[in-house]
Amino acid sequence: MDMNPAQTILDRARAVTVATVTTRLFARGIRHSAMTGVGPLLPGMRLCGLAKTLRYVPAREDLDVLEVFHDPEHPQRKAVETILPGQVLVMDARGDSSAATLGSILATRLGVRGAAGVVTDGLVRDAQRIRALGLPVFCRGAHPATNLTAHHAVDIDVPVGCGGVLVMSGDLILGDDDGVVVVPASMAAEVVAEAQAQDRLEAYLARRIAEGAPLPGTYPPSPQTLEAYRREVERGG
Repeated sequence: MDMNPAQTILDRARAVTVATVTTRLFARGIRHSAMTGVGPLLPGMRLCGLAKTLRYVPAREDLDVLEVFHDPEHPQRKAVETILPGQVLVMDARGDSSAATLGSILATRLGVRGAAGVVTDGLVRDAQRIRALGLPVFCRGAHPATNLTAHHAVDIDVPVGCGGVLVMSGDLILGDDDGVVVVPASMAAEVVAEAQAQDRLEAYLARRIAEGAPLPGTYPPSPQTLEAYRREVERGG
């Protein structure tokens, strides 16, 4: 009996590609699942985890001063200190590129707590140090200014918008060099299973194309191509 379904989904999801998952979501009627303008801070990084959200609104000078960081209830600090292993901190920065949303010390703390990674539709600072941590971070780029310059942290664990996509705590977040996709929690298991099957089929089709097969009848596959694929699978191919 599977005692941890969420962990099983995560284990399977690590092997699928963002591009394939967006296709499976499209087939289910979810057309806006991939974030716009958000990519890996370090190419080659892969991200897989469950969302924990943090919402920023525009900063205001009388509220956003350095002293707020002494408050353990400050939403940004609290998000970092309460994140669980396997969760991804997803920050709604409104696409603002005038300041960072997080730096290397907070990223280090997230890594120590077992976070699966960070996603923001804003920027980060201490970029070189963050790259060295090995923590998957997906963002719009880097900026030296503290988040207080542009961002006022207001909520955690609430629905947010990130890269033009709705994200709710518990959604499955996947990232690779193509970007970040958000999978609604309610359909994560089915979408991951479908993506695994599609990735296996497409590996076969890509090999056929590389061997000289024409697109018609190969991609998308005809019934004859699917039958040939089925036979290869049965043979252990």
